Amino acid sequence: MSLQLNTCPQALELIRARVSTSHFNPAFEIDDDLVADLIGHACEAPSAYHLQNWRFIAVRSREGRQKLCDPAYGQHQVKDAAVTVIVIGTLDGYQRIRANLQPLVDAGHMGPEDLEAWANDTHRGMHDRPAKQRDEAIRSGSLAAMNLMTAAQALGLASAPMGGFDAAAVSAAFGLAPTELPVMLVAIGRPAPGNWPRKPRRPVGEVLSIV
Repeated sequence: MSLQLNTCPQALELIRARVSTSHFNPAFEIDDDLVADLIGHACEAPSAYHLQNWRFIAVRSREGRQKLCDPAYGQHQVKDAAVTVIVIGTLDGYQRIRANLQPLVDAGHMGPEDLEAWANDTHRGMHDRPAKQRDEAIRSGSLAAMNLMTAAQALGLASAPMGGFDAAAVSAAFGLAPTELPVMLVAIGRPAPGNWPRKPRRPVGEVLSIV
């Protein structure tokens, strides 16, 4: 017997319609409010311990694009997209876990003792564990980037995740702290002619095991 689910076909269509765009219309621009709206949706992503260990730099000025273009190996998406977001994972996000959870206490959903237990568990899990900090920064940044691209798709925009960049050069050019890791670049804008159609995915039977 198949389950009867409350579905949202539009959301599923967005997932299946998204294309990694190579060619953007350089004449298209977006304003600060739309950039903030996109980042707001990115921040709805989950994160371990509720770390919310991410930060974003929206690069859309001519000077900013030029500064990012060289560390991105000259990829034209950076120059042509309306904005390219540097998705940053923070290695020390565990240090603000109390502030992240305090609204739950204020709303009566969590007691102060629960907050302290959660914070102590987070500290034990993350403090003095650089590999764990890096793993969670990359995981959280990647989840936020996927939310960002899905939100762009929902708003009628195109996007492109970009992993081809010099992380150290990006960090230096944009003043990232030693505790900040550039995880991904996400270019967003209107597509221009010349993009490939959506590339086929591997069949589910090739990638799924049910045990």
